[in-house]
Amino acid sequence: MFEVREEIIKNAAVVPNTWGLLRLDETDTPETVVVPAGKVIVPLPVWQAQRDTLAARLPDIGVWLASDERPEELAADVAQLPVIGVDFPKFTDGRGYSIAFNLRARLGFQGELRAIGDVLRDQLFSMHRVGFDAYATRPDRSIHDALKGLSVFSETYQASWDQKSPLFRRHQREGQNPDLDNAAGI
Repeated sequence: MFEVREEIIKNAAVVPNTWGLLRLDETDTPETVVVPAGKVIVPLPVWQAQRDTLAARLPDIGVWLASDERPEELAADVAQLPVIGVDFPKFTDGRGYSIAFNLRARLGFQGELRAIGDVLRDQLFSMHRVGFDAYATRPDRSIHDALKGLSVFSETYQASWDQKSPLFRRHQREGQNPDLDNAAGI
């Protein structure tokens, strides 16, 4: 099955989608499925089975990982892949957050990291925190409403991919900055 969305959220804006997404049907096998022409994000098993052929089509090929697949399977390829998708098969499955964080922090992936599947507004802020920069939200929901999910909170407590220091390390306490304390009359 080949999915094409008209728009996605990328870098905190709604933009036209230039990538198709290949999902295997019950009758497809990773070795024999035909990957359409153009920019296509293929499942990891298809990439593994047809790697030599698909690598010749870079930068028009991306790979997506299911929530039960390991990002280390792409360790040798992260530098050349322009986009990696992470599938959220249902809203309550949080394994994709760990996959995204590991792709960015441990494997050094620099390209587009796209959340696909059951992606809702409530998840976007947390997804951004672990390294996602693109979101193919559920087609039955307003993408413009989902965009608001990136700006739900103005501050974060924990350290993560997007903020390396926790709040207690970023917060200036009374007595720690003499210039500000003197200006405030303390």
